[in-house]
Amino acid sequence: MTALPTSLSGKDWAIRTSGLRKSFGKTVALRGIDLTVPEGATYVLVGPNGAGKTTALNIILDLVRADGGQVEALGLDSRRDGPALRAQIGYVPEAQKWECNWMRVATLLAYHGQYFSSWDDEYAARLVKRLEVPLDRRYGKLSKGQARRVQVVLALAHRPPLLVLDEPTDGLDPLARETTLSVLAEHMAEYPTTLLISTHLVHETERLADHMGVLNAGGLRTQVPVSDLQEMLRRYHAQVPEGWSGAGVLDGSVVRRSRNGREIQWTVWGDESMVRASLTESGAAVQDVRALSLEEAAISLLSDEETSHVEA
Repeated sequence: MTALPTSLSGKDWAIRTSGLRKSFGKTVALRGIDLTVPEGATYVLVGPNGAGKTTALNIILDLVRADGGQVEALGLDSRRDGPALRAQIGYVPEAQKWECNWMRVATLLAYHGQYFSSWDDEYAARLVKRLEVPLDRRYGKLSKGQARRVQVVLALAHRPPLLVLDEPTDGLDPLARETTLSVLAEHMAEYPTTLLISTHLVHETERLADHMGVLNAGGLRTQVPVSDLQEMLRRYHAQVPEGWSGAGVLDGSVVRRSRNGREIQWTVWGDESMVRASLTESGAAVQDVRALSLEEAAISLLSDEETSHVEA
């Protein structure tokens, strides 16, 4: 059986990293990751807090320097061409601090727009209305959710070819989340854009995602088209005989194992007919097979392989 893929095929990349490494003192943040974001796609980078997602994005933007490896984005070397690259990126940072806290939001938008030749005042006004951004208040006095919506306007209004969004719905109430995600979907449909979005709230991005990367403890466990994930990752529920020792041919393909007596629930990467056949040949009686949602897939890929084990 095949193992989880860790690389994407193709040649048109908006972002490509090679052997990206970063440590902060004794804490290893990134362990030589090779991240590839196809041009024009929505790539969702998922992982728990502390997985290394923000560090990876900051290195791509040349806001943090890597200890090793290379980054190319939009055909530019991130380290050599940082300012030119950032001019072509719409960025929503994880942190909501801003050096212009004293500015009223309307002034902040006008000030920010001066740095981008493609800034569109009319589009910015549409976004402000749609996201209910309070123009007359000082940025530093906004609630977390209001500040987040301002940052989304700042990221989108110059219609950049690349969006890098780090937890863009953090601090938003459910209605504001839905509106913001709808705005992103409409933006992606209207303008040619690549979107790299980092989140631990995977269910929110299911309707946007073309590809998913799973980052945990600084390592990239997999990156795969969502269509392949939906086709190849399945949860199998089976009855097994007493003393059952497993299906050795599936070793390396089992993402998550759970057992309660003589019942097993395995999440396996592979062709369904081949996995069924392997389980049957091992003595297991397959009762049910189902595909996973994007969130369920992410949870399985991020969790420990052995989740429970109760002997018969």
